Amino acid sequence: MEREKDGFSAWREEYEKGFKRNVDFVTQSSMEVEPLYTPADLEGFDYERDLGYPGSYPYTRGIHATMYRGKLWTMRQFAGFGTAEDTNRRYKFLLSRGQTGLSVAFDFPTLMGYDSDHPRAEGEVGKCGVAISSLADMETLFDGIPMDQISTSMTINGPAAMIFCFYVAAAERQGVDIRKLRGTIQNDILKEYMAQHAWIFPVEPALKIIVDIFEWASEHTPLWNTISISGYHIREAGATAAQELAFTLANGFEYVKRGMERGLPVDSFAPRLSFFWDIHNDFFEEIAKLRAARRIWARYMREHFGAKDPRSWKMRFHCQTAGVSLTAQQPLNNVVRVAYQALAAVLGGTQSLHTNSLDETLALPTEESVQLALRTQQILAYETGVANVIDPLGGSYYVEALTNRLEREAEAIFKEIEQIGGVVRGIESGWFQRQIAQSALRFQHEVEQKRRIIVGVNDFVVEDDRPIEILRVSDEADAIQRRRLAELRARRDQAAVDRALAELRRAAERDENVIPPMLDCARAYCTLYEIRHALEEVYGAYREPVFF
Repeated sequence: MEREKDGFSAWREEYEKGFKRNVDFVTQSSMEVEPLYTPADLEGFDYERDLGYPGSYPYTRGIHATMYRGKLWTMRQFAGFGTAEDTNRRYKFLLSRGQTGLSVAFDFPTLMGYDSDHPRAEGEVGKCGVAISSLADMETLFDGIPMDQISTSMTINGPAAMIFCFYVAAAERQGVDIRKLRGTIQNDILKEYMAQHAWIFPVEPALKIIVDIFEWASEHTPLWNTISISGYHIREAGATAAQELAFTLANGFEYVKRGMERGLPVDSFAPRLSFFWDIHNDFFEEIAKLRAARRIWARYMREHFGAKDPRSWKMRFHCQTAGVSLTAQQPLNNVVRVAYQALAAVLGGTQSLHTNSLDETLALPTEESVQLALRTQQILAYETGVANVIDPLGGSYYVEALTNRLEREAEAIFKEIEQIGGVVRGIESGWFQRQIAQSALRFQHEVEQKRRIIVGVNDFVVEDDRPIEILRVSDEADAIQRRRLAELRARRDQAAVDRALAELRRAAERDENVIPPMLDCARAYCTLYEIRHALEEVYGAYREPVFF
């Protein structure tokens, strides 16, 4: 070690003499980066405690012993637009091109719990995702797609329980054993209050419904991931990597605490909790973030929450390349950004991955661009060799030091959250929202001052930046959905609808689990907004306080 120190001192002297550039060397999250990392940066590092082996606690190197040698990550492109028929055709296109899982993007009215013919849905039906207003739409969405043979992720939060019930009921209509359903409902309401704002109910009843899903699904759909605790939208709103890591894990701990307070044994629901991470431009920081996340989650689940089942210690997660990093200027550059981000996700050990299309900053992707995004994953999986070795960057002085540093940053933020009264209190006081906004503002200033270079935006700009063809969703979906909803209401058994909605209200008033009566509402072809309204009459609606 003494010889190593002497060598380092000699190198440092030469480095200082030769270094002339006036540049800030920092990560995407503004953490200062040293020019060189050595064993001295890992003082006290313990292989068994800090690194270990793949598939073994603390899972720094991955949650499976074989990782991608045993099974590649799921290639799950986020897709949805227009009507259920439109999106069904896109799903069949993607599956025919080698996609291995489905991921449903819903339009804004659906995300907010409104039917397509609600006044607040006007002009938005099918524009940013698929319109789903009832079980009938869900049946059409998966027509010809065996629901027991495909894994489905559904990105929705405020009305997540309602959409989940539509999905379960659609599987029943297909004759599928719902115990075989595999997939994930995002269902992460805490990050909605922090960052994305697609909420319906106040915080406490919203959390209660989530625990209802934990309880019901653990018995009836044991292979289904009941929540995808999402850092993605926190990061997209402007958070740093360390904030994304800490805020997301804190939310996860809050969900575990709520489940245990219900009286659920932690090992009865924790194995079905999953996570969703944003993969941004800083290659090594993103890899280190994923490794730190696994280690922190394993430690807290085992030591703090007392989980005994190793499945409860394993953080399973999906990754998506950073939408906010895509640029409208020189959009072909986005192909390169996405490829590097996808590589970081794979080297970080993701279980599934969505690669953004080059045109997603402008519109929903065309078939050509979404195929290229999928091909990016396939080339990564089958041509580059990165799937051959598990955690190939494990043991890198820099990666291990950065993993440790992000873990320390997260622990410091956990202490701050505890000091302000916890996650819910932090949301209600606007603490999380202000932290994210301040980070976003700092990053924007750095871009404007050219302290951060965005290729094609604030440097390497070209005058003849030619536009590309984009997908345009017509207004026809609005008219089709209105007609369908009118026909649905005319042919369904209205008495059964009224009984189901009344029973749902009674269950909410009695503080009972609302999933069984909600599922009955879905089976009776109650619409999304009818279910939302029935619960809103009991729980009320969330109104965000003014924080700024």
